[in-house]
Parts: sequence; structure tokens; C-alpha cells
Amino acid sequence: MAEFSKLLTKTDIHKRLSLPTKCFKPLPSLKGSHVRDFPAIDESGFGWTFQCSTRKKGHPKPVLSKGWLAFVRHKELKAGDRVKFFKEKDQSGTATPFYRIEAEKEIKIFGVIFGYSPIVAPFL
Repeated sequence: MAEFSKLLTKTDIHKRLSLPTKCFKPLPSLKGSHVRDFPAIDESGFGWTFQCSTRKKGHPKPVLSKGWLAFVRHKELKAGDRVKFFKEKDQSGTATPFYRIEAEKEIKIFGVIFGYSPIVAPFL
């Protein structure tokens, strides 16, 4: 089951992935900072490095910036598509979790959304 998922907006596609505050718990700890890089693996087994950051003052809304737009271009994502993040335990027994990311295309027929289909893009 996904830790969190998000339907993508125009801002998510063109600038950064803006996440709800409830997504803080499954994200890597910022350890007193307002920014942290973390790796994720997509459904093709390709590794991505994303940067999670929050505002220094005010409401600490998390966003993914570095690495995000390259992921969007590679998967050819559009507004209305969906991404899912999963926090996994390392099979080797170490305590360090890793993250998986899945992208899904919106399936529309005659303007009606019927569901989502996984995107499996080739390696870069």
C-alpha cells in the first residue's frame, strides 16, 4: 500500500511537486534542516534522487524539487496523472528505509476518467 499518492497539477508538472503536510511522516527526516536529498527507485528499477524541502518560516509544506522535473519529463507526465510513493524496508536487514515511486497515466474515454495505468518507461 502506498505511503501517499498525489494527482498531479500544472504546478507539479512545471515547477515542483507540492505535497500535503500529512506526507511528512513517511518522508525522510529533515534532521533539523529544511532540506534533504533522498533516493527513490521507479517501477523500471531506475534510481532517482529527489530533494525534499520545506519553508524556513511559516507553514512547513513539503515540496520535491531537485530531480523531480527530470522524472516528470522521463515519464511524460501530465496534469491529472498520479504518482505514488512507498517506503520500503531494506531486505538486507539494515534499518535504513528506501523509497519506491510509481507513476500512473490517467485513462480517459470520452472525457470520463476510468482509472490509471502504470507507466513503465525505458532506462535513460
